[in-house]
Amino acid sequence: MKITVVTRQPDGAAFDIVLIFHVACVVVGLATTITSAATASRLRTLVDRSSPLPESMARYFKQGVNWAGRIMYGIPIFGFALLAMSKGAYSLHDSWVTLGLGLFVVVVLLAEGVLWPAERRVQSLLVTPISEGIPADPAVLGDLKVMNLAAVGCVVLLLLGSGIMLAQP
Repeated sequence: MKITVVTRQPDGAAFDIVLIFHVACVVVGLATTITSAATASRLRTLVDRSSPLPESMARYFKQGVNWAGRIMYGIPIFGFALLAMSKGAYSLHDSWVTLGLGLFVVVVLLAEGVLWPAERRVQSLLVTPISEGIPADPAVLGDLKVMNLAAVGCVVLLLLGSGIMLAQP
């Protein structure tokens, strides 16, 4: 005879607040990577047409670290806090938790290793304001394509991880 122990779902205000922060980090991560993909695509179109660079595009590619994107690091931080607060209801031994953590590692490797370096290279090429159009430099076009593909990959992985977290298979 097999005895199954059913653990109660975690509850309480503290758990709910940490869960809200966890989900907010996912939403911000999705928003920033979708924005990266869309902006890279839009800039690629402008480069192909040798169109002037709009002020909003120049602001987006202003030199500096993409701090909004780094909010994704809150996903596992708050996730581990949720595991600790779950009173044994969830653990690292749950396949859905391990799979979600693995997907997050791939997202970080893709963002830190591909997306954000390509974004910084584009930023360095757009340091001076360009009013008469961006020359169709193969390096810029290549980095914009890399940015777009990496951002789309991050979005897909974040959505897949979100689906797994919701389903908890």
